[in-house]
Amino acid sequence: MWTNFLLAITRLIDIVLTFYIYIIIARALISWVNPDPYNPIVQFLYRVTEPVLNPLRRLVPVWKIGIDLSPIIAILIIYFLQWFLVPTLMQMAHFSI
Repeated sequence: MWTNFLLAITRLIDIVLTFYIYIIIARALISWVNPDPYNPIVQFLYRVTEPVLNPLRRLVPVWKIGIDLSPIIAILIIYFLQWFLVPTLMQMAHFSI
């Protein structure tokens, strides 16, 4: 029972991380145009991504040519979590048998 629960949680984490990558990509694409700040979709994208991207912006400043690398860094961190955390949790589930 514990094994199935941990495997289900692991798969759910993997799906949520993948979905969050798509949200970050959508936010980055919208930033290339001048979006309406009152649009509910734009507000949702900003609300959901800003807690992750804002601290990264403080660590890695925007380049002088205006390129914000925080979405790329956030996606790389998420990929690392998918490649490390998800398999580790799956291994933990299989060893708990």
